[in-house]
Amino acid sequence: MKFEPEKKLIFGETLEELEVFARDTGQPKFRAKQLTDWLYKKRVQSWDQMSNLPAEWRNILDEHFELSPAKPLLSKESRDVTNKLLMELTDGSLIETVLIRAPMKGVGQRRSRTTVCISTQVGCAYGCKFCASGLLGWKRDLNAAEIVAQLMNVCHQEDTMTQRATPEISSFDNIVVMGMGEPLANYDNLMKAIKILNADWGLKFGARRITVSTSGLVPEIEKLSEKSIQFRLAISLHGATNSTRSKIMPINRRYPLEKLIPAAKHFVKNHGRMLTLEYILIEEINDMLDEAKKLVAIAKDLHAHVNLIPYNKVEGLSWKRPNIMRQDRFASILKENKVPFTIRREKGHDINAACGQLRLKAEKPDFTR
Repeated sequence: MKFEPEKKLIFGETLEELEVFARDTGQPKFRAKQLTDWLYKKRVQSWDQMSNLPAEWRNILDEHFELSPAKPLLSKESRDVTNKLLMELTDGSLIETVLIRAPMKGVGQRRSRTTVCISTQVGCAYGCKFCASGLLGWKRDLNAAEIVAQLMNVCHQEDTMTQRATPEISSFDNIVVMGMGEPLANYDNLMKAIKILNADWGLKFGARRITVSTSGLVPEIEKLSEKSIQFRLAISLHGATNSTRSKIMPINRRYPLEKLIPAAKHFVKNHGRMLTLEYILIEEINDMLDEAKKLVAIAKDLHAHVNLIPYNKVEGLSWKRPNIMRQDRFASILKENKVPFTIRREKGHDINAACGQLRLKAEKPDFTR
């Protein structure tokens, strides 16, 4: 399903497209760059604030473009200062964006390293058994503007608290594309959004600080291998054998490990960047020591870093998070075999920060906005 808004969405326009619009509406080419400066550098939230643009052209912009395609609806903050935003799109669809803060020594949490996790679809069609995003099914892809707008809303929120709003300094430190949806199933819109985020005239956000996650869409991984843009790739593995992976990730039936691993190798060879393997630990499903040993073999073959993620309980699903002892025992196998890894201990559990949980609650009839 493709969503066509009444007005075009301004955050989905490239500088080249805005230059054409300026020309077609009787303005000089440089007006487009002035416009992008207001949007991404000064980060204003109304046409009237764009004071060096002619009033007549601002009225034309207002007639043709929507300035706020994603409206913050609800903000929840956990005890660990994870912040989850529920946003409403122009068609009433709900999406989620999460801010994950990592406190740095000697620095207050509000000014610590911040990672923004963004969504690329309303819902998800891939049906991973541990994930809330797909419980209500897939509704539609986000367009490029709706992807970018999530970051702009975060900028607007964070700038008021950190006073970091300058063209050279972002309001956050990393972007991970692993929220609601399968990013590579929305390939074209994602690539356009990354172009806007990365461009000098856009957010000027370094591609090396952007991580794109996928459940394993092999053809799209192969397409990414030929792209020159240097973002990072994370593969949601979650099982070190086909039998385990197929049990919890239906995508493995179409793209089993025999297809996925060579595609991942090709990406690493072409980009020269360390790959990340995401591995959600689910009690007695994929946290056994035999699975750990097989994960070691895959990680070494790909020269990959492993993110171990203890499962975040989702209402309506039967999976359980392993206790700390089981988590550490699994991690010890990686450590003994010198596989680089991180255990991402629970973040935002008290605010339902796992992908799709807040939207799932909001879609229920008894939810109050």
